[in-house]
Order: sequence, then C-alpha cells, then structure tokens
Amino acid sequence: MKPITRLAAALPPGTQMVAGGTVVLGAASYLHLAVAGHSLTTQAMAGVSVLWTIVMSVGIGLFFPIEQELTRIVAARTVRGEGSAPVLRRALLLTGGILAVVVGLLAVFAGPLARLLFHGDRQLVAALAGAFVTMAFCYLSRGLLAGLGLFTAYGTQLAVDGVLRIVLAFGCSLAGLHSALAFSLILTLAPLVSLAATLPAALRAAGRPGPPIAWPELVGGLGLLICSTLLAQWMVSAAVLSIQLLEPSQVDLVAALLSALVLARVPIFVFGALQASLLSGLAGAAAEGRHEAFRRMLRKACLAVAALSALIGLPAVVLGPWLIHLLFAAPRVLTRLDFLWLVLGTFGYLLGMVLGQALIVRHRHRAQLLSWVLGSAVLAAVTLAPGPIATRVCLAFAAGPAATALAMLWALRRPVTPGPAAGAPGTAAEAIRTS
Repeated sequence: MKPITRLAAALPPGTQMVAGGTVVLGAASYLHLAVAGHSLTTQAMAGVSVLWTIVMSVGIGLFFPIEQELTRIVAARTVRGEGSAPVLRRALLLTGGILAVVVGLLAVFAGPLARLLFHGDRQLVAALAGAFVTMAFCYLSRGLLAGLGLFTAYGTQLAVDGVLRIVLAFGCSLAGLHSALAFSLILTLAPLVSLAATLPAALRAAGRPGPPIAWPELVGGLGLLICSTLLAQWMVSAAVLSIQLLEPSQVDLVAALLSALVLARVPIFVFGALQASLLSGLAGAAAEGRHEAFRRMLRKACLAVAALSALIGLPAVVLGPWLIHLLFAAPRVLTRLDFLWLVLGTFGYLLGMVLGQALIVRHRHRAQLLSWVLGSAVLAAVTLAPGPIATRVCLAFAAGPAATALAMLWALRRPVTPGPAAGAPGTAAEAIRTS
C-alpha cells in the first residue's frame, strides 16, 4: 500500500475528502445494485443493468471530458492568478448544447431504443435522459471545484450522492416497489440533490472575473477527448452491452456479468478518489515547470494502480462467483477464469487512465484517442471471434485495455518539446522505467 500512500501525499490538500466521498459513492453503487437484484425479477434487473451500464459508459464518455478540460484550464488559470468566470460561462453553453443533442436523440428514437435495450419499456428511456442531465451538470461543477482546488466540496458532492442512492434504494425495497423504473430514477434524483448541495461553493469560487477564453482553447481538444472517453467507457462496459445486442435472450448472463463487473472494478472506484486530484496536480506541476514533480507523481500513480489491482483483484478471482450470488442474487453462470479476465482488464484500464492523464496534460489528445481506438478494435475482434459468448466478452475485456495501455506507453516514449503546459522534458515512460 506504500505507493498509494505516497501518491496521496504528493497530491493537493483535500484529496482525502475526495477519497472518502468516492468510497461512499462506490459503496452506494454496490448497494443500489444489490438491493435492486434482491427486489426485482431477472428481466427487470436486466433492464436496470443495461440502463446503469449506459449511464456509466455513454454518460461518463460524454460529460467526464468536460470535467477534465475544465480541471486542466481552471487549474492553470489558478496558478497564474486569473479568474474563471469566462470559462464557466462557455462551459455552461457547451454542456447545454451537448445535452440538447443527446436528449433530442433519445426523444426521437425512444421507441426503437426501448425495444432494443429495455424490452419495450419507454419509461426507462426517459429515466436514461434524466440521468444524463444530472450527470452533465455534476461533472461541470466538479471540473470547476477540482481546478480551483476545492476538493472538500468535491468530496462532499460525491458523498451526498452516495448516501442518497443508498437511502433511496432501501426506501424502494421497503416500500415494496418492484419496479425497474423506481430503481433507475435513483440515478437522477441522488445526483440532483448532491449538485444542489455543492453548487453555491462552485459558483462563488468561479465567479471571479478573468481574461476571456477563446472557444478553441476550450473545445480544441475536447472532441478528441470525448471520443477517447467514450471508447474507454465502451471498453469497460462492452461486455454487458455486447451480450444484450448479440444474444438478448441471455438475461441471466447479463445480470450476472454486471454484478461481476461491479465487483472486479472495485479498483476503478478506489482510483476515482485520486483521479481528479491527479489531473489537477499534473496540470499544476506542468504549468509551473516542476518537471521532476510531474514525473514523480505519474510514476507513483502507476505503482498505485498495480498495488490496487493486486490487493483487490486476487480476492475477487477466488471469491467472485460466490460473492456475486450472495450480494446481488446473481445467477451462477460465471467461473473463476471469467473473473481473472475481468480483473486483468481492470488493471489494463486503470493503467490506461493514468497514462491518459499524462497525455492530456501534454496536449497529446490525438495520441490518447488513437490508443483507445486500437484497444477498441482488439476488443471488438475478440468479442466477435468464435466461441461461447461469456468467454469471448470476458477475454475481450482483458485484451482491449492491455492494447490501449501498451499504445500509450509507446506514445509517451516520444520526446516532448518543453513548454509552459506541455509538461516535462524527457518522457513520462522514462519516469516509470527508472522507478
């Protein structure tokens, strides 16, 4: 655990609060799905599983990049003593525009989407739209809070969201609401209240005037970053969606695989406690020209990922098939070998996320995107290969992230021209090799 402790010590103050909030929100995801699994029929739970997967893949893919770019831009402005009000105004317009397109598409194609994904239930399409709306503005506010270094408020938002998900899930169960819609609306209501609880802090801190920001500065790398994040989230969620699309009759496998992924991805939830602080710290170090601090932070993050994956992944491989049945009432259709592939895929994905942060700070959005494209191609090839569907999707979950991480390491070996925001001379990969 020393790499994790050292990384946390190197990050900005308040990271511990973010860690606490992430733990609460991660636990809430488990409890939400566990209570739903024990309260719903297998078909209803499959609907919740697909909706949850789409929110955590497409939603994060579209709106998490806004948080990342805001964090990078606002952190650099904070170092220079500049206000962020112009950034907030344009980010609001951008977020609203993306939301209008997404919600409009959901409204136009509600019927086909309901038949394809939710066994004809249009109410779940409406719940999906609501979850996208609240998620978008939560990520917008978190980008401001992280860039300004207000990690206590950031962690509070995560914690409030998590506590409400737990309360609402148990409330639905105790009230006898055996409805996929009721458990799906939790993904809208809990984030909405958490946003309202922390929005004043974000607005006060970001209200200080500053120099205007040109649209190219905000959106120049955002398109590439959104594509990268969508591919990353597709990669980490493709197993469930692939089964739903290729063999929709396998409702037992869909429900079991989502439960297995939630268990295997515990390190991702834990790493989420460090990710916002890591990007802010890397951006600040690069903007100030502290090249050695940049390399040291990146090296420690990679070591922390390896430690997390070993510490949490090995027990998941041994106990996973038993645990998902106990915790989520999941059907017994997965083996320890399936869990091994899922754990290895989680490690590769986390390594890709860490290296991707370095590429973002160094303005190598295109290299990051190409790495995720390569990984997605590998994932698709393995998924479509002959063999049992469960084996294919689990093996693909491991192969895709591994290809992505290797491609990012290769990209980071390329020499970097020093600049005010580009990071350190030399290579990030060198920092990892010399650890």
